[in-house]
Amino acid sequence: PYMTRVYFVDSTACENAMNVPLSMEKSRIVITGVGLTSPNGNTLEEYRKNLLDGVAGVQLMEVRYMGEHPAGICDFDTKKYQTRKELRVGTRAGSIAIYSAQEAVASAGIDLETIDKSRIGVYVGTTEHGNVETENEVYNISKFDYDTRFWTHHHNPRTVANNPAGEITINMGITGPHYTIGAACAAGNAGLIQAVQMLRLGEVDFALAGGVSESIQTFGIFAGFKSQGALGSHEDVSKASRPFDKSRNGIVVAEGGAIYTLERLEDAQARGAPILAEIIGYRINSDASDYVLPNPERQAECMRAALANAGIEASGVDIVNTHATSTPQGDIQECKAIAEVFGDCPTTYVNNTKSFIGHAMGAAGALELAGNLPSFEDNIIHPTINVDDLDPECALPNLVINEPRKVDAVKVILNNSFGMLGINSGLIVRKFEK
Repeated sequence: PYMTRVYFVDSTACENAMNVPLSMEKSRIVITGVGLTSPNGNTLEEYRKNLLDGVAGVQLMEVRYMGEHPAGICDFDTKKYQTRKELRVGTRAGSIAIYSAQEAVASAGIDLETIDKSRIGVYVGTTEHGNVETENEVYNISKFDYDTRFWTHHHNPRTVANNPAGEITINMGITGPHYTIGAACAAGNAGLIQAVQMLRLGEVDFALAGGVSESIQTFGIFAGFKSQGALGSHEDVSKASRPFDKSRNGIVVAEGGAIYTLERLEDAQARGAPILAEIIGYRINSDASDYVLPNPERQAECMRAALANAGIEASGVDIVNTHATSTPQGDIQECKAIAEVFGDCPTTYVNNTKSFIGHAMGAAGALELAGNLPSFEDNIIHPTINVDDLDPECALPNLVINEPRKVDAVKVILNNSFGMLGINSGLIVRKFEK
Protein backbone atom coordinates (compact mmCIF):
# COMPACT_ATOMS: atom_id res chain seq x y z
CA PRO A 1 0.00 0.00 0.00
CA TYR A 2 3.00 2.30 0.34
CA MET A 3 5.31 3.58 -2.37
CA THR A 4 8.83 4.90 -1.74
CA ARG A 5 9.97 7.72 -3.97
CA VAL A 6 13.58 8.80 -4.28
CA TYR A 7 14.36 12.31 -5.54
CA PHE A 8 17.74 13.29 -6.94
CA VAL A 9 18.42 16.97 -6.40
CA ASP A 10 20.45 18.91 -8.91
CA SER A 11 22.73 21.06 -6.74
CA THR A 12 23.10 23.64 -9.50
CA ALA A 13 19.33 23.98 -9.82
CA CYS A 14 19.12 24.30 -6.05
CA GLU A 15 21.70 27.08 -6.08
CA ASN A 16 19.88 28.88 -8.86
CA ALA A 17 16.53 28.61 -7.10
CA MET A 18 17.91 29.96 -3.84
CA ASN A 19 20.35 32.35 -5.49
CA VAL A 20 22.87 31.22 -2.86
CA PRO A 21 25.98 29.12 -3.62
CA LEU A 22 25.94 25.97 -1.51
CA SER A 23 29.59 26.64 -0.66
CA MET A 24 28.64 29.94 0.99
CA GLU A 25 27.54 28.17 4.15
CA LYS A 26 31.21 27.37 4.76
CA SER A 27 32.45 30.88 4.05
CA ARG A 28 35.04 32.24 6.43
CA ILE A 29 33.64 35.28 8.25
CA VAL A 30 35.98 38.06 9.33
CA ILE A 31 35.81 41.21 11.43
CA THR A 32 36.97 44.23 9.45
CA GLY A 33 36.04 47.10 11.75
CA VAL A 34 34.87 47.95 15.25
CA GLY A 35 33.27 51.04 16.76
CA LEU A 36 32.46 51.46 20.41
CA THR A 37 31.70 53.64 23.36
CA SER A 38 32.45 52.37 26.84
CA PRO A 39 32.66 53.89 30.32
CA ASN A 40 36.43 54.13 29.93
CA GLY A 41 36.94 54.87 26.25
CA ASN A 42 35.23 55.93 23.02
CA THR A 43 37.66 54.37 20.57
CA LEU A 44 39.25 50.94 20.55
CA GLU A 45 42.65 52.54 21.08
CA GLU A 46 41.57 54.58 24.13
CA TYR A 47 39.60 51.67 25.56
CA ARG A 48 42.50 49.25 25.17
CA LYS A 49 45.01 51.67 26.69
CA ASN A 50 42.84 52.09 29.77
CA LEU A 51 42.42 48.32 30.10
CA LEU A 52 46.19 47.89 30.10
CA ASP A 53 46.75 50.87 32.41
CA GLY A 54 44.21 49.70 34.97
CA VAL A 55 41.85 52.65 34.48
CA ALA A 56 38.28 51.88 35.55
CA GLY A 57 35.29 53.78 34.20
CA VAL A 58 32.88 53.37 37.11
CA GLN A 59 31.54 56.44 38.93
CA LEU A 60 28.67 57.44 41.19
CA MET A 61 25.37 58.30 39.53
CA GLU A 62 22.12 59.63 40.92
CA VAL A 63 19.44 57.00 40.36
CA ARG A 64 15.79 58.09 40.48
CA TYR A 65 14.18 57.24 43.84
CA MET A 66 17.36 55.47 45.03
CA GLY A 67 20.11 58.04 45.54
CA GLU A 68 23.70 57.54 44.37
CA HIS A 69 24.98 54.20 43.10
CA PRO A 70 28.05 53.08 41.13
CA ALA A 71 27.49 52.96 37.38
CA GLY A 72 29.43 52.70 34.14
CA ILE A 73 28.62 55.91 32.24
CA CYS A 74 29.67 56.68 28.66
CA ASP A 75 30.75 60.15 27.60
CA PHE A 76 30.85 60.25 23.80
CA ASP A 77 30.09 62.99 21.28
CA THR A 78 26.39 62.39 20.64
CA LYS A 79 26.30 65.12 18.00
CA LYS A 80 29.06 63.61 15.88
CA TYR A 81 26.54 61.65 13.80
CA GLN A 82 23.16 63.06 14.92
CA THR A 83 21.43 66.42 15.00
CA ARG A 84 19.80 67.83 18.12
CA LYS A 85 16.38 67.00 16.68
CA GLU A 86 17.36 63.39 16.01
CA LEU A 87 18.63 63.08 19.56
CA ARG A 88 15.33 64.42 20.92
CA VAL A 89 13.27 61.98 18.87
CA GLY A 90 15.45 58.91 19.38
CA THR A 91 16.68 56.90 22.35
CA ARG A 92 19.92 56.67 24.28
CA ALA A 93 20.32 53.09 23.04
CA GLY A 94 19.79 54.29 19.48
CA SER A 95 22.36 57.04 19.92
CA ILE A 96 24.93 54.58 21.29
CA ALA A 97 24.16 52.20 18.41
CA ILE A 98 24.50 54.93 15.76
CA TYR A 99 27.78 56.23 17.17
CA SER A 100 29.25 52.71 17.38
CA ALA A 101 28.03 51.70 13.89
CA GLN A 102 29.38 54.85 12.24
CA GLU A 103 32.72 54.40 13.99
CA ALA A 104 32.82 50.75 12.90
CA VAL A 105 32.28 51.66 9.24
CA ALA A 106 35.03 54.29 9.46
CA SER A 107 37.32 51.71 11.07
CA ALA A 108 36.59 49.26 8.26
CA GLY A 109 37.59 51.84 5.65
CA ILE A 110 34.48 51.38 3.53
CA ASP A 111 32.23 53.96 1.90
CA LEU A 112 28.68 52.64 2.21
CA GLU A 113 27.63 54.81 -0.73
CA THR A 114 29.67 52.53 -2.98
CA ILE A 115 27.80 49.33 -2.06
CA ASP A 116 24.22 48.09 -2.31
CA LYS A 117 22.62 49.16 0.98
CA SER A 118 19.83 46.64 0.53
CA ARG A 119 22.50 43.96 1.04
CA ILE A 120 23.61 45.30 4.44
CA GLY A 121 22.18 43.64 7.56
CA VAL A 122 22.00 45.20 11.02
CA TYR A 123 21.87 42.82 14.00
CA VAL A 124 22.02 44.40 17.44
CA GLY A 125 21.88 42.50 20.71
CA THR A 126 20.00 43.99 23.68
CA THR A 127 19.14 42.83 27.16
CA GLU A 128 15.92 44.82 27.34
CA HIS A 129 14.45 47.81 25.57
CA GLY A 130 11.63 50.25 26.30
CA ASN A 131 11.93 50.35 30.09
CA VAL A 132 13.71 53.69 30.03
CA GLU A 133 11.13 55.50 27.91
CA THR A 134 8.12 54.15 29.75
CA GLU A 135 9.62 54.95 33.16
CA ASN A 136 10.41 58.47 31.98
CA GLU A 137 6.91 59.08 30.65
CA VAL A 138 5.22 57.79 33.79
CA TYR A 139 7.46 60.05 35.84
CA ASN A 140 6.70 63.02 33.58
CA ILE A 141 2.92 62.66 33.69
CA SER A 142 3.07 62.21 37.47
CA LYS A 143 3.80 65.95 37.56
CA PHE A 144 0.47 66.58 35.78
CA ASP A 145 -1.79 64.37 37.89
CA TYR A 146 -1.12 61.49 35.47
CA ASP A 147 -2.84 63.28 32.61
CA THR A 148 -1.90 61.21 29.53
CA ARG A 149 -2.27 64.25 27.29
CA PHE A 150 1.32 64.96 28.37
CA TRP A 151 2.53 61.53 27.21
CA THR A 152 4.96 61.92 24.29
CA HIS A 153 3.90 60.82 20.83
CA HIS A 154 7.44 59.47 20.36
CA HIS A 155 6.90 56.75 22.96
CA ASN A 156 5.90 53.87 20.68
CA PRO A 157 8.76 54.04 18.14
CA ARG A 158 11.16 54.56 21.03
CA THR A 159 10.03 51.42 22.84
CA VAL A 160 9.64 48.85 20.05
CA ALA A 161 12.20 46.09 20.43
CA ASN A 162 13.91 46.76 17.10
CA ASN A 163 14.58 50.41 17.98
CA PRO A 164 18.40 50.44 18.31
CA ALA A 165 18.92 48.52 15.06
CA GLY A 166 16.24 50.54 13.30
CA GLU A 167 17.80 53.84 14.37
CA ILE A 168 21.05 52.71 12.72
CA THR A 169 19.27 52.04 9.42
CA ILE A 170 17.51 55.41 9.43
CA ASN A 171 20.69 57.26 10.29
CA MET A 172 22.81 55.48 7.68
CA GLY A 173 20.23 54.94 4.94
CA ILE A 174 20.51 51.15 5.12
CA THR A 175 17.61 49.33 3.43
CA GLY A 176 18.58 45.74 4.21
CA PRO A 177 17.21 43.68 7.11
CA HIS A 178 17.47 44.93 10.67
CA TYR A 179 16.39 43.61 14.03
CA THR A 180 17.51 43.30 17.61
CA ILE A 181 18.34 40.03 19.30
CA GLY A 182 16.95 39.76 22.82
CA ALA A 183 19.34 37.43 24.59
CA ALA A 184 19.68 38.93 28.07
CA CYS A 185 23.35 39.50 28.85
CA ALA A 186 24.45 37.08 26.12
CA ALA A 187 23.05 39.48 23.51
CA GLY A 188 26.35 40.99 22.32
CA ASN A 189 27.61 37.56 21.29
CA ALA A 190 24.19 36.69 19.88
CA GLY A 191 24.20 39.73 17.60
CA LEU A 192 27.54 38.66 16.13
CA ILE A 193 26.44 35.05 15.77
CA GLN A 194 23.32 36.15 13.90
CA ALA A 195 25.43 38.17 11.48
CA VAL A 196 27.71 35.19 10.81
CA GLN A 197 24.71 33.02 10.01
CA MET A 198 23.10 35.59 7.70
CA LEU A 199 26.36 36.12 5.80
CA ARG A 200 26.76 32.37 5.33
CA LEU A 201 23.16 32.04 4.20
CA GLY A 202 23.76 34.71 1.58
CA GLU A 203 21.00 36.92 3.04
CA VAL A 204 23.41 39.87 3.22
CA ASP A 205 26.86 40.77 1.93
CA PHE A 206 27.91 43.11 4.74
CA ALA A 207 26.80 43.18 8.36
CA LEU A 208 26.80 45.59 11.26
CA ALA A 209 26.51 43.54 14.44
CA GLY A 210 27.16 43.62 18.16
CA GLY A 211 25.32 44.87 21.22
CA VAL A 212 24.18 48.03 22.99
CA SER A 213 22.93 48.99 26.44
CA GLU A 214 21.19 52.04 27.90
CA SER A 215 20.52 50.21 31.16
CA ILE A 216 21.74 52.90 33.55
CA GLN A 217 18.88 55.13 32.39
CA THR A 218 16.29 52.90 34.08
CA PHE A 219 15.92 52.87 37.85
CA GLY A 220 14.08 49.55 37.56
CA ILE A 221 17.21 47.57 36.84
CA PHE A 222 18.99 49.09 39.85
CA ALA A 223 15.96 48.42 42.06
CA GLY A 224 15.68 44.88 40.73
CA PHE A 225 19.28 44.00 41.47
CA LYS A 226 19.03 45.65 44.88
CA SER A 227 15.97 43.57 45.75
CA GLN A 228 17.96 40.47 44.77
CA GLY A 229 20.87 41.53 46.98
CA ALA A 230 22.98 41.75 43.83
CA LEU A 231 23.73 45.48 43.43
CA GLY A 232 27.44 46.16 43.78
CA SER A 233 28.95 48.76 46.09
CA HIS A 234 32.30 49.78 47.60
CA GLU A 235 33.58 52.79 49.53
CA ASP A 236 35.98 53.32 46.62
CA VAL A 237 33.56 53.52 43.69
CA SER A 238 36.23 52.45 41.18
CA LYS A 239 36.39 49.10 43.01
CA ALA A 240 32.64 48.47 43.09
CA SER A 241 32.95 45.94 40.25
CA ARG A 242 35.39 43.32 41.47
CA PRO A 243 34.84 39.84 40.01
CA PHE A 244 36.67 37.02 41.81
CA ASP A 245 37.48 39.15 44.85
CA LYS A 246 36.38 37.58 48.13
CA SER A 247 34.49 40.76 49.14
CA ARG A 248 32.53 41.15 45.86
CA ASN A 249 28.91 41.97 46.51
CA GLY A 250 27.14 42.46 43.20
CA ILE A 251 26.74 43.99 39.78
CA VAL A 252 27.66 47.51 38.68
CA VAL A 253 25.15 48.50 35.98
CA ALA A 254 26.74 50.07 32.89
CA GLU A 255 25.80 51.44 29.49
CA GLY A 256 27.77 51.22 26.27
CA GLY A 257 27.95 49.61 22.88
CA ALA A 258 30.22 47.86 20.41
CA ILE A 259 29.30 47.31 16.78
CA TYR A 260 31.45 45.36 14.32
CA THR A 261 31.59 45.18 10.55
CA LEU A 262 31.51 41.57 9.39
CA GLU A 263 32.18 40.30 5.88
CA ARG A 264 32.86 37.09 4.04
CA LEU A 265 36.61 36.68 3.72
CA GLU A 266 36.62 36.75 -0.08
CA ASP A 267 34.70 40.03 -0.11
CA ALA A 268 36.97 41.63 2.47
CA GLN A 269 40.09 40.58 0.58
CA ALA A 270 38.68 41.77 -2.72
CA ARG A 271 38.46 45.32 -1.38
CA GLY A 272 41.73 45.15 0.56
CA ALA A 273 39.98 45.53 3.92
CA PRO A 274 41.83 45.45 7.23
CA ILE A 275 41.10 42.13 8.94
CA LEU A 276 41.04 42.28 12.74
CA ALA A 277 40.03 38.67 13.39
CA GLU A 278 38.19 35.66 12.03
CA ILE A 279 35.12 34.22 13.76
CA ILE A 280 35.72 30.48 13.77
CA GLY A 281 33.15 29.08 16.19
CA TYR A 282 30.20 29.73 18.41
CA ARG A 283 27.43 28.12 20.39
CA ILE A 284 24.32 29.15 22.32
CA ASN A 285 22.53 26.82 24.73
CA SER A 286 20.15 26.95 27.70
CA ASP A 287 20.42 25.92 31.35
CA ALA A 288 16.72 25.03 31.62
CA SER A 289 17.11 25.08 35.40
CA ASP A 290 16.67 28.52 37.03
CA TYR A 291 15.67 32.10 36.29
CA VAL A 292 18.90 33.66 37.58
CA LEU A 293 21.28 31.09 39.09
CA PRO A 294 23.82 29.92 36.48
CA ASN A 295 24.30 26.23 35.78
CA PRO A 296 28.01 25.36 35.46
CA GLU A 297 27.29 22.05 33.75
CA ARG A 298 25.40 23.78 30.93
CA GLN A 299 28.03 26.55 30.72
CA ALA A 300 30.74 23.92 30.30
CA GLU A 301 28.65 22.22 27.62
CA CYS A 302 28.31 25.54 25.80
CA MET A 303 32.07 26.11 25.80
CA ARG A 304 32.79 22.57 24.62
CA ALA A 305 30.22 22.88 21.84
CA ALA A 306 31.76 26.18 20.70
CA LEU A 307 35.18 24.51 20.60
CA ALA A 308 33.75 21.64 18.55
CA ASN A 309 32.09 24.11 16.19
CA ALA A 310 35.45 25.85 15.76
CA GLY A 311 37.22 22.52 15.23
CA ILE A 312 39.80 23.12 17.97
CA GLU A 313 40.78 21.61 21.30
CA ALA A 314 40.52 23.47 24.60
CA SER A 315 44.31 23.71 24.68
CA GLY A 316 44.17 25.77 21.49
CA VAL A 317 42.52 28.71 23.30
CA ASP A 318 44.88 31.40 24.55
CA ILE A 319 42.40 33.70 26.34
CA VAL A 320 39.07 32.95 28.00
CA ASN A 321 37.32 36.25 28.64
CA THR A 322 34.87 35.52 31.44
CA HIS A 323 31.33 36.72 31.86
CA ALA A 324 31.75 36.99 35.66
CA THR A 325 29.59 39.86 36.93
CA SER A 326 30.96 40.21 40.49
CA THR A 327 28.10 38.36 42.16
CA PRO A 328 29.11 35.95 44.94
CA GLN A 329 27.52 32.84 43.45
CA GLY A 330 27.66 33.58 39.71
CA ASP A 331 31.44 34.01 39.62
CA ILE A 332 31.96 30.69 41.39
CA GLN A 333 29.63 28.84 39.01
CA GLU A 334 31.45 30.11 35.93
CA CYS A 335 34.85 29.31 37.44
CA LYS A 336 33.68 25.74 38.01
CA ALA A 337 32.69 25.47 34.35
CA ILE A 338 35.98 26.96 33.11
CA ALA A 339 38.01 24.67 35.36
CA GLU A 340 36.13 21.68 33.97
CA VAL A 341 36.87 22.60 30.36
CA PHE A 342 40.30 24.25 30.65
CA GLY A 343 41.71 22.70 33.83
CA ASP A 344 44.44 20.87 31.91
CA CYS A 345 45.41 23.77 29.63
CA PRO A 346 48.57 25.41 31.04
CA THR A 347 48.79 28.03 28.28
CA THR A 348 45.17 29.19 28.49
CA TYR A 349 44.79 32.48 30.38
CA VAL A 350 41.63 33.86 31.96
CA ASN A 351 40.58 37.51 32.39
CA ASN A 352 37.57 39.74 32.98
CA THR A 353 36.61 43.14 31.56
CA LYS A 354 33.64 44.01 33.79
CA SER A 355 36.08 44.89 36.58
CA PHE A 356 36.86 48.02 34.54
CA ILE A 357 33.49 49.07 33.14
CA GLY A 358 30.79 47.25 35.10
CA HIS A 359 28.16 45.09 33.46
CA ALA A 360 26.98 46.61 30.18
CA MET A 361 24.21 44.03 29.83
CA GLY A 362 23.36 43.58 26.12
CA ALA A 363 26.61 45.28 25.14
CA ALA A 364 28.77 43.29 27.55
CA GLY A 365 29.90 40.48 25.26
CA ALA A 366 30.59 42.80 22.32
CA LEU A 367 32.53 45.32 24.42
CA GLU A 368 34.54 42.63 26.20
CA LEU A 369 35.53 40.98 22.93
CA ALA A 370 36.69 44.36 21.62
CA GLY A 371 38.89 44.87 24.65
CA ASN A 372 40.72 41.63 23.93
CA LEU A 373 41.08 41.79 20.13
CA PRO A 374 44.30 43.88 20.25
CA SER A 375 45.96 40.95 22.05
CA PHE A 376 46.40 39.41 18.61
CA GLU A 377 48.86 42.17 17.81
CA ASP A 378 50.57 43.03 21.11
CA ASN A 379 50.43 39.57 22.79
CA ILE A 380 49.37 41.23 26.05
CA ILE A 381 46.44 39.98 28.13
CA HIS A 382 44.59 42.70 29.98
CA PRO A 383 44.01 41.89 33.66
CA THR A 384 41.05 41.61 35.95
CA ILE A 385 41.46 44.55 38.31
CA ASN A 386 40.23 45.17 41.88
CA VAL A 387 41.19 41.69 43.08
CA ASP A 388 42.65 42.48 46.49
CA ASP A 389 41.73 39.18 48.10
CA LEU A 390 41.22 36.38 45.58
CA ASP A 391 38.33 34.08 46.43
CA PRO A 392 39.80 30.54 46.70
CA GLU A 393 36.74 29.24 44.83
CA CYS A 394 37.64 31.50 41.89
CA ALA A 395 41.39 30.81 41.92
CA LEU A 396 41.69 29.48 38.38
CA PRO A 397 45.12 28.63 36.99
CA ASN A 398 46.47 31.47 34.83
CA LEU A 399 43.88 33.98 36.07
CA VAL A 400 45.38 37.33 35.08
CA ILE A 401 44.78 39.75 37.96
CA ASN A 402 45.73 43.38 38.57
CA GLU A 403 48.63 43.53 36.09
CA PRO A 404 48.72 42.76 32.34
CA ARG A 405 50.44 39.56 31.26
CA LYS A 406 52.79 39.41 28.28
CA VAL A 407 52.80 36.04 26.50
CA ASP A 408 54.59 34.59 23.49
CA ALA A 409 51.53 34.62 21.26
CA VAL A 410 47.76 35.07 21.28
CA LYS A 411 46.00 33.34 18.43
CA VAL A 412 42.59 32.28 19.76
CA ILE A 413 40.10 33.97 22.14
CA LEU A 414 36.94 32.51 23.66
CA ASN A 415 34.42 35.16 24.68
CA ASN A 416 31.87 33.96 27.27
CA SER A 417 28.54 35.73 27.76
CA PHE A 418 25.72 34.33 29.86
CA GLY A 419 22.35 35.71 30.90
CA MET A 420 19.15 35.39 32.89
CA LEU A 421 16.73 32.58 32.16
CA GLY A 422 19.82 30.44 31.60
CA ILE A 423 21.03 31.58 28.18
CA ASN A 424 24.71 30.82 27.55
CA SER A 425 26.88 31.84 24.63
CA GLY A 426 30.46 31.30 23.56
CA LEU A 427 32.11 33.03 20.61
CA ILE A 428 35.56 32.03 19.38
CA VAL A 429 37.75 34.31 17.28
CA ARG A 430 41.16 33.64 15.78
CA LYS A 431 43.99 35.85 14.66
CA PHE A 432 43.61 36.07 10.93
CA GLU A 433 45.91 33.83 8.90
CA LYS A 434 45.58 33.48 5.16
